[in-house]
Amino acid sequence: MRTAPSLLSLTIDSALLNLSNISDLSPIPEHILLDLFLRTLRAGKLNEKILKLFIATGKEEILSLIEALNIQHIVTPVLPTRCSERF
Repeated sequence: MRTAPSLLSLTIDSALLNLSNISDLSPIPEHILLDLFLRTLRAGKLNEKILKLFIATGKEEILSLIEALNIQHIVTPVLPTRCSERF
């Protein structure tokens, strides 16, 4: 027989489903934030906005995990536009 999920587990699952609506993760304790980050990776929901959200917390364990996994910001190149007809 399966055991019922804990309230913490249900809360993290709910946060994962609504992560795009969350604007600040800094009040969350580091161990919960780490679990949320790992579940975000497993679910394949890490995008640029969510990555910035985790980085903005400034939590050392999260930042070191991001660095260890070599997760980087996507740099959008600035493409030159045609400024005159001389080209």
